[in-house]
Amino acid sequence: MLKKIVLLMLGLAISLMACGSPQVQNEAGEVRTIKLPMGYIPNIQYAPFYVAVEKGYFSEEGIELKFDYSFETDGMKLVGAGELPFTVASGEQVLLARSQGLPNVYVFAWYQQFPISVISAPELNINEPADLRGKKIALPGLFGANYIGLEALLFAGGVDPSEVTLDAIGFNQVEAYASGQQDIVVGYAANEPIVLISQDFALNELRVADYAQLTANGIVASEMTIANEPELVRSMARALARGIADAIANPNEAYEISLNFVENLKDQDKDVQMQVLMTSIEFWQAERIGFSDPQAWENMNELLVKMDMIPRPIELSKAFTNQFVP
Repeated sequence: MLKKIVLLMLGLAISLMACGSPQVQNEAGEVRTIKLPMGYIPNIQYAPFYVAVEKGYFSEEGIELKFDYSFETDGMKLVGAGELPFTVASGEQVLLARSQGLPNVYVFAWYQQFPISVISAPELNINEPADLRGKKIALPGLFGANYIGLEALLFAGGVDPSEVTLDAIGFNQVEAYASGQQDIVVGYAANEPIVLISQDFALNELRVADYAQLTANGIVASEMTIANEPELVRSMARALARGIADAIANPNEAYEISLNFVENLKDQDKDVQMQVLMTSIEFWQAERIGFSDPQAWENMNELLVKMDMIPRPIELSKAFTNQFVP
């Protein structure tokens, strides 16, 4: 009798575990293959995604992720047209898309701070945003996160954009600074400054996040996906949140896993790449991973209006949601 009770309890426990497992819930259907536009080339900065794939967090949710390293604007259009369920994009891209009638919604905050920096030669003594007044500043172009971050920094320092000269040089900020062609460049805090310092170049760095709270990179879906497949959105958020948490908790493991996804990572200086990862982690950390700060959205909305990139503020209640954050 005792043996039967033990076996019955064991069976019940296994049944309860199965009910709580996304993997079991998805066994009745096929695994969903999702192509995810990343907006950049394979890089250690995508470690949370790689960790979540390698450790089975996406597969447990019934998702097979296929990375598409294309520009984020392409992903926004595909999501808005209902051709893809998700893309990786930053907050300004969502507001720009909605101003153009695309029904895109930011559903998960990967970065908690805007990851752009202004790098300058030490002899210029640029120690705060106001010091940029009257200077020539090089950046990839008048678009994207570099441009948005720079403008936010200028406004924070009371500098009118007309008081600086912007020089569009493409994505070669490191070479331009290292060669002495440019004394001030704009780049990602986890990229250009680290590379330049590793090459023994002296520099000053102004991080946008120290002066302005703006919505950065995250996961974007569409109103249609949210309405028709809310559990898919929740599964995507759940898996990525686990990947971010693991990467923060164990950067060395995240680096080793990334070697399987970034083809030339093993050929690069490990110390430099680890510094890129550790700096990136500074921007991912949060009390609640995935939570999108409403004030950051208000600030971004106001900034884009000031920059004449959108004609009027976007209705933020439709532009982002925290309902899927684990």
